[in-house]
Amino acid sequence: MKNFVVKTLANAGALGVAIWLLQDITLTGDSTGKKALTLILVALVFGLVNFLVKPIVKLLTLPLFILTLGLITLVVNALMLLLTSWLAEQLDLSFHVEGFWTAVLGGLIISVVSWALNVMLPDGD
Repeated sequence: MKNFVVKTLANAGALGVAIWLLQDITLTGDSTGKKALTLILVALVFGLVNFLVKPIVKLLTLPLFILTLGLITLVVNALMLLLTSWLAEQLDLSFHVEGFWTAVLGGLIISVVSWALNVMLPDGD
């Protein structure tokens, strides 16, 4: 359970950095508390998408992973971020990613920051 909380907080932090760095990834809200809650909820949706959908997409695109030496990962991460944005809109969360190339850059930022936070934060069961 602790590992789940740590990964969710790392995802929230990584999403926060991407929102801060890229003007086309937006998170709106009335107050800081509402924005923080929305960010945590979006991190949960993002984690769920990465847990359920991403392995299926990676399996289906395995030949492209081999052919591109793994560079297709950038596209898969961007698609997962766009799917998260769409799901957030359906759940009435104020999170939006504008465009594919923004999603590619956002996915790259989120991957790097999430990796760094997971290295620094404690993990345990």
